[in-house]
Amino acid sequence: MNTDTRRILEQLRDGTLSVDEALLELKKAPFADIGYAKVDLHRKLRQGVAEVIYGAGKTVEQISGILETMQKTGQERVLITRLDEEKAESLIGRFPLHYNATARIATLGEAPTPDGIGPIVVATGGTSDMSVAEEAALTAEFLGSRVVRLYDVGVAGLHRVLSHLDELMGASVVIAIAGMEGAMASVLGGLVDCPVIAVPTSVGYGASFHGVSALLSMLNSCASGVSVVNIDNGFGAGFLANRINHMEAKR
Repeated sequence: MNTDTRRILEQLRDGTLSVDEALLELKKAPFADIGYAKVDLHRKLRQGVAEVIYGAGKTVEQISGILETMQKTGQERVLITRLDEEKAESLIGRFPLHYNATARIATLGEAPTPDGIGPIVVATGGTSDMSVAEEAALTAEFLGSRVVRLYDVGVAGLHRVLSHLDELMGASVVIAIAGMEGAMASVLGGLVDCPVIAVPTSVGYGASFHGVSALLSMLNSCASGVSVVNIDNGFGAGFLANRINHMEAKR
């Protein structure tokens, strides 16, 4: 990687490569092939955020190898999602990780000072949605956003969410997380003037079909400005919310 970067910089210095051409070359991300994984070393350059490690389905040794590769190439901050406690305990013995059991998230390095357009509000229908909510909240915080948590403010008691109108109206993005019938997204979508990211959860009784009912309700929301991610995808919601929250920098 260093050789390729040096070549590009030398061509830029000599005038045989324009600034735009050099930028394009750098965005053609090289990767490290470690056999069981091809670690994307330039994702941060392309997307502003380094590759995130999905922990489920990977062994401790595989995650360790990916982490070591990222560290060797200068990546000081890494996010690991869907990591169970047993794997986390093994990895903490090898790396200085911070682990949150509720969110099943481990992080290497510290979160940056929050910036962006404004705060991201993460709201849940019930306490049972907290694991997905914390995955979303910690993802957004680790990427550089300030997060306001509003938990257990679902439609079974509307007075609960209505008592937080100041926080909701001051948000740059709202993440609405709910299972059961998923009505929370429509309620919040009808209250706020910012994008709403709806996250259906697998919380609910039999006819909720492990989150499919909430997913369909959120997709059919009559409130404008509501988008939907996959069932239990707190990471996807937190990542997207953070990206929206930093769009002002591009202007």
